[in-house]
Amino acid sequence: MNVEIWSDVVCPWCYIGKRRFEQALAQFPQRDAVNIRWRSFELDPDAPERAQGTLDELLAQKYRTTPQQAAQMNARVSGLAAAEGLDYHLDQAQPSNTLNAHRLLHLALKHGVQGRLKERLLRAYFTEGLPIGDRETLVRLATEAGLDADEARATLADDDYAEDVRADEERAAAFGISGVPFMVIDERYGVSGAQPTEVFLNALHTAWAASQPLTLVGGDAASDATDTGACEGDSCAI
Repeated sequence: MNVEIWSDVVCPWCYIGKRRFEQALAQFPQRDAVNIRWRSFELDPDAPERAQGTLDELLAQKYRTTPQQAAQMNARVSGLAAAEGLDYHLDQAQPSNTLNAHRLLHLALKHGVQGRLKERLLRAYFTEGLPIGDRETLVRLATEAGLDADEARATLADDDYAEDVRADEERAAAFGISGVPFMVIDERYGVSGAQPTEVFLNALHTAWAASQPLTLVGGDAASDATDTGACEGDSCAI
């Protein structure tokens, strides 16, 4: 069963949604049969590598409110994150452009460590206050997740995987995805937002049931109709 999750590494709800989905997956009996792929989504493609101002100030500008009200919004989401075991320090966050982070996530997919890098990037931004738009910071985080430093640096020095990021975003648009996190299972079932764990778990069960072929119990479809107690075509007298 394939699970695609669109998210951005500076999206506070995406980290919360990740934890809730992981809790659901831990309760899912068929979790070993679930393939997870993190898809790229840039909340602000035009953001500079390092934005000027605090997260409170930028949020206030975006929603046309005061920095104090923005701080209250951040405090609320930090409390929800804490309930999921996440330690947010949004007052230390350094808003950044995330294109390069997404490019490295595609490199990490190639090497089988995408999930590890995704977690490392989220923790770096939300808990440690690291500038994830900074290339050397990204290289260090990539190596901590298991990538080769020289390969990560070379990827960032060129345009490697930029087309893959755009392809993910075009795919999101095709699905009608305009916000993240957003989960798609087997291209048939979608879950929008950082839903409660039970919603993610129900989605997994629903998709799994739909993906499994019918199992015949108590008979063989190839057996003679007189042996199975069933009428097939003109095999029974009327």
